[in-house]
Amino acid sequence: MPEPSRPAETPPSVRQWLGLLAVALGVALIVVDITIVNVILAPIIEDLSIGSSEAQWIQESYAITFAALLLVTGRLSDLYGARRIFLLGLVVFGATSMLAALAPSGGLLILARFAQGVGGAMILPTSLALLNATFSGRARGQAFAIWGSTIGAAAAVGPLLGGRLADFSWRWAFGINIPLVALIVAGGLLYLDVSPRTRGRIDGVGAVLSAAGLGLLAYALIEGRTHGWLMTTKPLEAGGFTWSGGPSPVLVAFLASALALGAFWRRQAVLGRSGGEPLMDVGLFRIRSFRNGNFVTLMVGLGEFGIIAVLPLWLQFALGYSAFQAGLALVALAAGSFAASGASFPMSATVSALTQVRIGLVLEAAGLAMLALIASTDSVWWPIAIALFVYGVGVGFATAQVTNIVLVDVPPRSVGQGSGIQSAARELGSALGIALLTTLFFSTLASGMADRLTRDGVAREEAEQLGDVVTESAGSVIGAFAEDPRTATAAEAAREAMAVGVQVSGYVCAGLLVLALAATLFMSPKARTGSRAEEKQGGRQGVGGPAR
Repeated sequence: MPEPSRPAETPPSVRQWLGLLAVALGVALIVVDITIVNVILAPIIEDLSIGSSEAQWIQESYAITFAALLLVTGRLSDLYGARRIFLLGLVVFGATSMLAALAPSGGLLILARFAQGVGGAMILPTSLALLNATFSGRARGQAFAIWGSTIGAAAAVGPLLGGRLADFSWRWAFGINIPLVALIVAGGLLYLDVSPRTRGRIDGVGAVLSAAGLGLLAYALIEGRTHGWLMTTKPLEAGGFTWSGGPSPVLVAFLASALALGAFWRRQAVLGRSGGEPLMDVGLFRIRSFRNGNFVTLMVGLGEFGIIAVLPLWLQFALGYSAFQAGLALVALAAGSFAASGASFPMSATVSALTQVRIGLVLEAAGLAMLALIASTDSVWWPIAIALFVYGVGVGFATAQVTNIVLVDVPPRSVGQGSGIQSAARELGSALGIALLTTLFFSTLASGMADRLTRDGVAREEAEQLGDVVTESAGSVIGAFAEDPRTATAAEAAREAMAVGVQVSGYVCAGLLVLALAATLFMSPKARTGSRAEEKQGGRQGVGGPAR
């Protein structure tokens, strides 16, 4: 019996594409704010006269709050409408950016960064929900391609923008968000349709457990290298209290996170079975594309963003690039990401989302392996740019289309929750990747430098002390070492060790992405990009139906 003909697909309107532009710019803002602070931290320290502990919290507070609230904001998106939460998140982000730009002290800047994370957590999952609801068929894959390319490009552009704005004032790095937020809010009001809402309420206990569990996990992943994974290696000062000696606060955070997330999962499962209103419907994980897609998302995040945390250090302190020049080198990554977005438009008609993910992972791994091969103390810019371009093309394919796969079979009533879970997987993968890569990079830097100096006749104790100084400064003292004849040998040893650190980091990241590629073998080769689960089931069957 022949299959009934399906109605011709209606192409998206200009208004829908303009709505996508507003969503993509909103996502770009929150991603840039993750990477831009790395470049402007030095002038912040000098201007506000703060110590290393406060400087560290300025970097990390945003990411911790961001990760902690993703599940809560995903549920809010279902209850109150994705557009409303997206626009409210932009307003929060703009207001807190103003607070950060005007902050007269390190403490107030840290508070503003915590609050910025709230706005970011409202924007990311709702952006996914908006795209999922607005586009279908071939256009849906194209929309996610633009969304994913925006993330890759924004992560690369952040250091470039920060380096340029720091020439004027670090405050502009936050102040520039305010007019951009106003523009995006106007675009959202004009071009985004009012989102549907579902009946229900927020599980308050679940919200607290999820925020605590995800926040503690993000904290532990970020702070592990600094304070030690098991035992305290560096005192932690907070609120006049000093934690020194004994079990690391990172270990305590990991254990507390495991308890909170375990209690959260159990509570959500009980609520789901009893007909309650869980914050996260664990039945979503019975959908094969959702379950396996989130695992791949975690692995992709782990392999993709760790290298961006260490690459600017090598460019600036080993190769002698300025902050702006280092950011400019990363533009090749952004160009590759946007090139992938353009290529995905004609490909989406004939190449499935799963195949595009696999193509992206292969290119990412190849670009990182190429970068590792060419890393040295005298690397020139153009092979670096080529490697980053190839890597960026891979990011553009993999990051966008893995999201397409994760959400393709999620029913409309749960798309906010699904987006929040997928965003949490991405953020935790990124945090884990950064924790792994920075630990590996700085361990390689310290040990490699000490070994080189010892071979050159420097006493082992002195060599290790010099290695610790370079590591603690993240390499920023190499220039000063090079200018002093007494430490010139140490500077050269540090440059060599830093190049080896990039080599090791590149190969490890490439290996992780190959592992993510292997994980895609457990996903259905017939992953649909042109249909939705609700179309197949007439929109009637809930998530608790048979696994697909």
